[in-house]
Amino acid sequence: MAQSNVSLGAYELPTTYLPPDDVPTAELASLAPSVGEAQRTTTIPSRPLLGAAPLARIIPEDVHSALDYSNGLIVAVAGLSARTKAARIAGVALGASVIFVSLLTDYRLSLARRIPIEAHEVIDHAFGVSAIAAPFALGYAKRDPLAAVIHVAAGAVTILGSLLTDYRAVTGAGRRPRRA
Repeated sequence: MAQSNVSLGAYELPTTYLPPDDVPTAELASLAPSVGEAQRTTTIPSRPLLGAAPLARIIPEDVHSALDYSNGLIVAVAGLSARTKAARIAGVALGASVIFVSLLTDYRLSLARRIPIEAHEVIDHAFGVSAIAAPFALGYAKRDPLAAVIHVAAGAVTILGSLLTDYRAVTGAGRRPRRA
């Protein structure tokens, strides 16, 4: 029987390649993707709304989705605790619509990804404008000032948040899903 000159026992496995000592440590660290970068590569950035919005992509989408749910809840509770019928109806309708849309949006904190993130962004702006206008259009701004202030503030926060959110999607509007 011929014997082999190569013998690999459990402790004699080949070593992995190590870069030469002349490569700076910082350069090596930059080669490894960070966790944030890995998340960015698994999703698609949304197409800019009207070619301009978002103005900056500084708010992570998960933070934005948590703000959507909390804004919807705050607007609905303000409506339920309002003194006027118009403020109650507007608060519940606006709050429920935000929560419903968030549950169906193409982002991680939803139940079903049916609404493209680009459409969600447009809906966010429409909600913001509606929440700001409701107290004046429905006439409860003076008769129910607390509900009016809460609705206007939630609308302004939603618009500002939408202008600064880093919207990303698994599929995106009119695009095929990414394969892992």
